[in-house]
Amino acid sequence: MEYLQNAPLVWFIIGFVLLILEFVVPGLILLFFGAGAWVVALICFFMPLGINTQLILFLASSILSILMFRKSLKKIMWSRQSSSEIEDEFLGKTGIAETYIGPGSDGKVDFKGTMWDARSADVIGKGEKVTITGNESILLIVQSTKTII
Repeated sequence: MEYLQNAPLVWFIIGFVLLILEFVVPGLILLFFGAGAWVVALICFFMPLGINTQLILFLASSILSILMFRKSLKKIMWSRQSSSEIEDEFLGKTGIAETYIGPGSDGKVDFKGTMWDARSADVIGKGEKVTITGNESILLIVQSTKTII
């Protein structure tokens, strides 16, 4: 357990785990907390800090990086795929409602073997086929196949 006394190593591992988790849990937040952990690791490498100072530095650097970089980085990440590519891949395609979806009640849709959040103005029951009519970032806008005639 001597390695737990090595603060730079612990913060580096925490940062690495948070960066890996960013791929599992999208949202572009854990990336900045991982970077904050690496900032603390770098500072602890050069000077010893108490645990309270480390935690304050971690939170401050993480929140500051979120406030400064998240919006611009999010624009870069989401603008890489043009909207026409997204439309070609999704629009008009059929999926299966995995949960109830209705006005004011988002649900889940299975499309190409992947579970997607979905919204609809129609009342759609679990197991019903849906047609994708649009998207808002990673939220699919769907319509019941019963209403498309």
